[in-house]
Amino acid sequence: MTHVQERAQSSNAAVNAIAGKDGAGSEFLAFTLGQEEYGIDILKVQEIRGYDAVTRIANAPEFVKGVVNLRGIIVPIADMRIKFNLGTPVYDQFTVVIILNISGRVMGMVVDSVSDVTTLTPEQIKPAPEMGAAFNTDYLIGLGTLEERMLILIDIDKLMSSAEMGLIEKLAT
Repeated sequence: MTHVQERAQSSNAAVNAIAGKDGAGSEFLAFTLGQEEYGIDILKVQEIRGYDAVTRIANAPEFVKGVVNLRGIIVPIADMRIKFNLGTPVYDQFTVVIILNISGRVMGMVVDSVSDVTTLTPEQIKPAPEMGAAFNTDYLIGLGTLEERMLILIDIDKLMSSAEMGLIEKLAT
């Protein structure tokens, strides 16, 4: 099996798992990074907060803004604009931190803004296109289409459990 076939099979499995076999659809939290709109599984979201100052960690990757103390839990904060190389981030009144609970690990991700919760049926989710080696699509579930909107659906479990994100957890302890 070629890499493209493996990727397509993996993407289809992710679409089916997220969208649900019963056809009822799944809910995604829609947020923006730069000019694009993204979506993550709402069940992974613990809370949404305004962006506050973070405590920087020495020798952390650039996309790791630092850590915050959230009701006694040290939570690492990653800036997705830096992670996805979307230009210089600007922190303003719309900037938010999405607190995620991924396999029992609490972490936060900084995004430009959060718009709404969108329900997508399996028919509205298309597999992510193969972009070649220049663009890593491993963290994408697919593209969600809703009228004129298109959400880039992120497999937040896969993204947050990647090797470099594992560094965040080590830094926070």
